[in-house]
Amino acid sequence: MIPAAFEYHRPGDVDAAIALLQTHGDEARVLAGGHSLIPMMKLRMAAVEHLIDLQDVTALQGIQIASDTVTIGAMTTQHDLIADDGLAKVAPIIREAALQIADPQVRYMGTIGGNVANGDPGNDMPGLMQCVDAVFTLVGPDGTREVKAREFFEAAYMTARDDEEILTQIRFPTHAGGYAYEKQKRKIGDYATAAAAVLLTRDGGMCNAASVAMTNLSDVPVFSENASAALVGSACDAGAVKAAVDAMLEDIDPSEDNRGPVEFKRHVAGVILGHAIARAWSRA
Repeated sequence: MIPAAFEYHRPGDVDAAIALLQTHGDEARVLAGGHSLIPMMKLRMAAVEHLIDLQDVTALQGIQIASDTVTIGAMTTQHDLIADDGLAKVAPIIREAALQIADPQVRYMGTIGGNVANGDPGNDMPGLMQCVDAVFTLVGPDGTREVKAREFFEAAYMTARDDEEILTQIRFPTHAGGYAYEKQKRKIGDYATAAAAVLLTRDGGMCNAASVAMTNLSDVPVFSENASAALVGSACDAGAVKAAVDAMLEDIDPSEDNRGPVEFKRHVAGVILGHAIARAWSRA
């Protein structure tokens, strides 16, 4: 289908974009990569009278790596995440996850900020950002504020971002331990039936820190604190993995759709998490 008529805006900086949001209110939407919003406009599921394209806001692009922190501009594409060797050294789970998003054509245009800010529980980056304990910077007419990824997602397509705010950057600590992003999907380009992001560190033969987050198994991404805790103090053996899977299954709430019934999704989630823990432990 063809979307309804709209006015197109292409501001050159964040302040100009926010001014447009203030001027046009509920009639305006911000466009990042466009892979979620444009299809919704074509299907007439989203009525947008003023489209604010952020492609010319160069301040929202790029990756900065400090001694213990990574900062990524919201308009940085998935391809840029994959291609940055420095990022792959200090946060390799980002490249591993980005490579599993859709296909190369999508990754050349899709942005990390758009993937996060849309609030789609099927997107890969929201759960991953919870796993790496990211912080989102939001800029609006009242100034700048920060929100933790683990507190950002409220319901499907609903987040802590106000309508007149723009997600400008994402910040998270570097990681030197084991990692894995495991994803099961029906075909290339599809959302995950289930996906798991896992970070582990070890001291000798024992796990001393863990982080587990799941994708597309609830109306929000699921950071499973109890699953993470089940791995700490263990050798990530079969018993610990089972305890982590059992804890994760208590936290998710999948619904039946064309990817399968609830019990199938719960089974896949357990298998995927088990694989992710094993791979992360082997890398730790």
